[in-house]
Amino acid sequence: MLTIAFDLDGTLIDTAPDLIDTLNYLLAQHDLPVVPFESARPLIGGGSKALLERALKAARRECSAVEVDRLYKDFIAHYAAHIADRSRPFPQLEATLKSLAVEGHRLAVCTNKLEWLSKRLLTTLNLAQYFEAICGQDTFGMQKPDPQILRLTVLRAGGEPAHAIMIGDSATDVRTARAAQVPIIAVNFGYSDVPIATLRPDRVISSFAELPAAVQDVLDNA
Repeated sequence: MLTIAFDLDGTLIDTAPDLIDTLNYLLAQHDLPVVPFESARPLIGGGSKALLERALKAARRECSAVEVDRLYKDFIAHYAAHIADRSRPFPQLEATLKSLAVEGHRLAVCTNKLEWLSKRLLTTLNLAQYFEAICGQDTFGMQKPDPQILRLTVLRAGGEPAHAIMIGDSATDVRTARAAQVPIIAVNFGYSDVPIATLRPDRVISSFAELPAAVQDVLDNA
């Protein structure tokens, strides 16, 4: 049985609207310039704290570690209350998850989002039931691109890393999968700041409708 581990932000769910709304709410509260949506979108992917730190750097705002931690706490509180105001699954996701499950594959989520936020988001969008494990940066005390978070996520889902595939949208996901020696299928509709094909994943898909065939192709050529 194959375990398929999905990234969350920019792969399963288009979370950019709520993340950027929260970021700009917080920046405005501190009299800092807001970030245009298209400029902020590629900053997503390393977790909310990295998004905040990148935005502060872009605004040339010097903050101590204590200040960043305080801002991050405020970010999480606001984001948690608005986690699915505008975030939506990418097209054809649920039908594809059902299809993969029917084919006998085990499904998991491996994300740099906090675990409780990931579960809240997926539960709110009625998708949590498809996943055997939902693991975030706090689940095991590490985050991507550390390959161990991927290995441990697969194990928690009841699978084996030697029989797993990762689905992601960024350089971080490709680096994680390569370090874990797990094949990686990349979506080209996520938050990568470079064309995802240039990162040389095993396959690139433009729609979730293409995923079952891409998974089978990877298995056939393993």
